[in-house]
Amino acid sequence: MEETVPFGGNDYFVLLALLLFARGMDFLSTWVATPNLVLEGNPIAKWLGWKWGIPLNLACCVGFALWPLPAIVLSTTSVLVASRNFQQAWLMRSLGEGRYRDWHVARMQETRVSLFLFCLLGQTALPSVVGGALLYFSQPYLVPMAIGMGIISYAIAVAFYTLLSVWRMRRAMS
Repeated sequence: MEETVPFGGNDYFVLLALLLFARGMDFLSTWVATPNLVLEGNPIAKWLGWKWGIPLNLACCVGFALWPLPAIVLSTTSVLVASRNFQQAWLMRSLGEGRYRDWHVARMQETRVSLFLFCLLGQTALPSVVGGALLYFSQPYLVPMAIGMGIISYAIAVAFYTLLSVWRMRRAMS
């Protein structure tokens, strides 16, 4: 596969469909979990809101579909994030965004920070090992390499936004 694909070609439309599906699942899972974005971990997405987030993501999909590597990395990361969102979305929705946040904060306050960080490390390091193995053994094949990069990007995003959330929560408690 080339570094770029021609706009409007078959590969372009396959990558565009993949991106639209993956980003659409990320948006759907976010909407199911937190329709008012109260629980959104990404401050940029929260700031953009639905009104600007959707068109910006559509434009990004149209642009990124020209480059297979970033398109597959973004698609992999997006479906993994969507899967993680769906895992707890039912609880977030059934409790309500505010009550879920309060419940979550209370659980965090009752947990040792070292235990939380150990579990976060496990949650992010384990998929990173799989992503790293894909990166190592996929050379020079683009698709498995991009999937490996997407898995690692997912793990980094989970660690970053989780730690950002914990830092904000602890700062608010002091």
